[in-house]
Amino acid sequence: MNILEFVNYFPNEESCEDFLKTYRENTGIYCKTCKSFSKQYWFSGKKFFECSICRRRTSLKAGTVMESSNLSLQTWFTAFLLMSATKKGFSCLEFQRQLGLKRYETAFNLMHKIRAVMGKRDDLYLLKGMVEYDEAYVEKATRKEVQERLKRGKGSQKQAIVAVASESTPLEDPTTGKRSRHCGFFKMKVLTDVTKETVEQFVEESIDPESVLFTDKNTAYVNLERLVEEHIKIKSSQDSTKGALNWVHVAISNLKRNLLGIYHMVSEKYLQNYLNEFVYKLNRRYFGEKLFNRLIVAAIYPYVQLSK
Repeated sequence: MNILEFVNYFPNEESCEDFLKTYRENTGIYCKTCKSFSKQYWFSGKKFFECSICRRRTSLKAGTVMESSNLSLQTWFTAFLLMSATKKGFSCLEFQRQLGLKRYETAFNLMHKIRAVMGKRDDLYLLKGMVEYDEAYVEKATRKEVQERLKRGKGSQKQAIVAVASESTPLEDPTTGKRSRHCGFFKMKVLTDVTKETVEQFVEESIDPESVLFTDKNTAYVNLERLVEEHIKIKSSQDSTKGALNWVHVAISNLKRNLLGIYHMVSEKYLQNYLNEFVYKLNRRYFGEKLFNRLIVAAIYPYVQLSK
C-alpha cells in the first residue's frame, strides 16, 4: 500500500476504527474470561465488544500491540505504513517529525513496539531446505569512559554477537548448466556468546530438522548434525564467502551498513528489535505490497498463528 492508497483508505479516525472492528469481527474476538472465541456484541457508543456468555467487555484495541496506548488509531496505522514503506527504515527523529509527535520518547517506544511485532510475526516459520549459518560481530553503543578499557577486534566487548541464517535454494541454468544459489528467508538473533549450547539452541528454534545446514568449521558447530538432516562444514575462505555461504555474508554486510548508516550505533538492549525490522524487510520481496497488510494483521493479533 502506497501513501496515496493509504490516505484514501484511512482518511480519518472513524475509517481506522471501522477497519479494526470489521477485521476483529471476521477473525473472532478472544474472551479472556471464557477463554474462547465467543460471540460478541458491539456497542457503538462506547466502542467496545461484550461477550454474549459472561458479559466481559473488550475494547477495540484490547489484545493488540495498541492496547493501553493513548495514541489514535490513525497515528498507529500511519506508523505501520512508515515502518513498512522503506527498505532501509526511518531514524527515530524523522519518524517523530512525520507523525507530528511532541516527545521523542513516544516515537522511540512506538517504533520498538512495532519492531517487536515484526519479530513475533517472523518467529512463526522455520528455515527449510538448504540453510547457511554464520555469526556477525556488530558494533554496539558503549560509553566513552568504558571504550578505552575494552579490547579491540573480533570478540571485543564493543561488539554484539548476532546469529545469521539464510535459506539457500540451488538453481541451475537449463542452457548453460551453470549452477547458482537463490536466497530465501532469513533469521537473525542476538547471542550472548558463541558456544555449542547457544548455537544449538538457535538452530533448534530456527531451522527445520529436515534441512541441510552449511557452516564453516567453527568448533562450536561440532554436534549440529544431530539437529538437522545433514551438516556440511566448509573451510572458511574467500571462495566459501562467495559460494556456499554467500547469502549469509551478504546479509551480514547489509546489516552492518544499515545499522551504521541510519542508526549510527545501537545499544545491545534494543539490538534484537532492530534485527527484527531488518529481517522483516529483508523478507519483503516475497510479499511486495502486502507487507503493510502483514504488519497490520500481526499488530492486531500478534500472538495468533498467522499464515504467510
